[in-house]
Amino acid sequence: MDNPTIVSMPLFFEHGKKEVKRIYINMNVINTLHFHVKGKIKKEYEELAFTKINGWKWKDRIRLEFVLWKKDRRRGDRANVLSMHEKFFCDALTKAGCIVDDDDKYIESTTYRTGGISKDNPRVEIHIHIIDNEPFKNFM
Repeated sequence: MDNPTIVSMPLFFEHGKKEVKRIYINMNVINTLHFHVKGKIKKEYEELAFTKINGWKWKDRIRLEFVLWKKDRRRGDRANVLSMHEKFFCDALTKAGCIVDDDDKYIESTTYRTGGISKDNPRVEIHIHIIDNEPFKNFM
């Protein structure tokens, strides 16, 4: 079993000057935002990710596991949350130069799961697993 690198990201960002609102990083919310607001939220997400992944570079392929730690027992659509985190985080990895691109040549797979309840620290943990790329040299 490998020891993954773990990055923790928040479930929401606060946005607004007059009236501060929590904007949750999930597909249902993000897709309804004005494109300027969506762009600002994505930029904030990427900037936070940059502080956590600064200087990392992988020559090998990676596998990503997104783990949702919910605040309470309410039912929810895990994929709505984790798919947006996947999109934003993979874009951040590419922009930061950690990987060349976020396609199948560099990211072997992504998986989603629920970790449990974390009332005091709801979050998404991103587990980055390094995969020896020897068997995949001729991949793509």
